[in-house]
Amino acid sequence: MKARLKREKRRTPSSRAWLERQLSDPYVARAKREGFRSRAAFKLAEIDDKYRLLKRGARVVDLGAAPGGWSAVAVERVGPQGRVVGLDVLEMKPIAGVDFVVMDFLDAGAPDKLKAMLRREEGDTADVVLSDMAANATGHRQTDHLRTMALAEAAGDFAREVLSPGGSFLCKVLQGGGEAKFLAVLKRDFASVKHVKPPASRTDSAELYLLARGFRGGGR
Repeated sequence: MKARLKREKRRTPSSRAWLERQLSDPYVARAKREGFRSRAAFKLAEIDDKYRLLKRGARVVDLGAAPGGWSAVAVERVGPQGRVVGLDVLEMKPIAGVDFVVMDFLDAGAPDKLKAMLRREEGDTADVVLSDMAANATGHRQTDHLRTMALAEAAGDFAREVLSPGGSFLCKVLQGGGEAKFLAVLKRDFASVKHVKPPASRTDSAELYLLARGFRGGGR
């Protein structure tokens, strides 16, 4: 007990607030109970329940995959005839049916590496590109917004390269102004583009998810 009290005293106020929020979060408890690696799994599940992106047999790319919450949902929903490939700068414990590589998505060779992973079966196209990537928080909201938007835009460029006609792109963005411009850019290549905030996304969080469906092709 004494050791625990000492640890608590050493925490910063923001760290203590984060810990308290985690301990009281029903999605955190539910993720542990249902065997998911993170509460983020429910964000994708809720979006997919509504928009039906992850069809049986679909080929999915998961950017920023670690610790594996989204990949676990994706591989379950696309089934054994589907394919899921993932990438992250962090290690991820293996998930059956997910082909994963540790790599920075902003490395010049990352897009070609992912295409090669897809190419192990016929073609190198995907039906869905997912991105839950976010830059490491600096504590400065506008800086965090701009850095995360840069990742989202890079993911969008990749999606337009690999998606099959009719495909979908889902990515995390942070509110701050740049997300509206990004949405307008994607509208040129997708039939439907909108921001969504699933119930599992905390109401006090600046995060939103940008959902683009009905890729018109022509980006390859």
